[in-house]
Amino acid sequence: MVSFLEFEKPIAELEARIVELRATASVGDINIDGEIGTLEQRAAKLLADTYAKLTPWQKTQVARHPDRPHFKDYVAGMFDNFMPLAGDRAFADDQAILGGFATLGERKLMVIGHEKGDDTASRVRHNFGMAKPEGYRKAIRLMELADRFGLPVVTLVDTSGAFPGVQAEERGQAEAIARSTEACLKLGVPMVAAVVGEGGSGGAIALAAANRVLMFEHAVYSVISPEGCASILWRTADKASDAATAMQVTAQHLKGLGVIDRIVPEPVGGAHREPVQAIASLGAAIEAELGSLDAMDADALRTDRADKFLAIGA
Repeated sequence: MVSFLEFEKPIAELEARIVELRATASVGDINIDGEIGTLEQRAAKLLADTYAKLTPWQKTQVARHPDRPHFKDYVAGMFDNFMPLAGDRAFADDQAILGGFATLGERKLMVIGHEKGDDTASRVRHNFGMAKPEGYRKAIRLMELADRFGLPVVTLVDTSGAFPGVQAEERGQAEAIARSTEACLKLGVPMVAAVVGEGGSGGAIALAAANRVLMFEHAVYSVISPEGCASILWRTADKASDAATAMQVTAQHLKGLGVIDRIVPEPVGGAHREPVQAIASLGAAIEAELGSLDAMDADALRTDRADKFLAIGA
């Protein structure tokens, strides 16, 4: 069952009608295959037309869709031989950020990413993908481990932002995010980051200061959520749609601004409709970007990374 978003109501109505007709056809002698086929064509066209002209706010809703693939899905569908590594060796193991050794094709690497969870229990366990300082310190530990063994680093970004609670502030949230961003920039191995859903604030950039930054077609990436921006500028979250447009949060806007390097196409209707296809497309894009960095030595990789981020907004 597909969970429909508010703007998908016309599509939902057509697909519900198709389901009803199929149920009717299965218990009766009447042949309504022609009518079903016509409705299927209409639904497919409406879906394609709707997703071809999504507004930034609608893309934000798609990026947050609960059925989008999460870190564990990418690990299962894209990587082989995943060996999870836990803990920051200082305080705790933060389940909002997961990572470990893995293989992509024939390439051994370190994969790190946010995990939001996919039901109530797992969302609470993973804190909805909002990491605390120990999560970023775990990421730093894994990046340094990859650097020591000469393994490329791949990060999968999907968070509304770092956890804003008192506990996180007490344990040095801002310092941990800054150190994680610094660790990305200091790596002497290739690093590719992919924004697969929602890339929010410092919680995202802490894992995304990479040589190559990819974004799914309907992902979003911003310094603050549209609701947060609207609350500051207009004193109401009801203006989130206007804020999303003004902030230019979409992959298409950010590619034009030079913030990201590559847009990865999604299946029609979003990655949540065809997760296997979406995961395969992302895997191919990451492999291609890693291949383009193979010839660069450690100094060249660091310089490339620094030049990329210094050029943004110049």
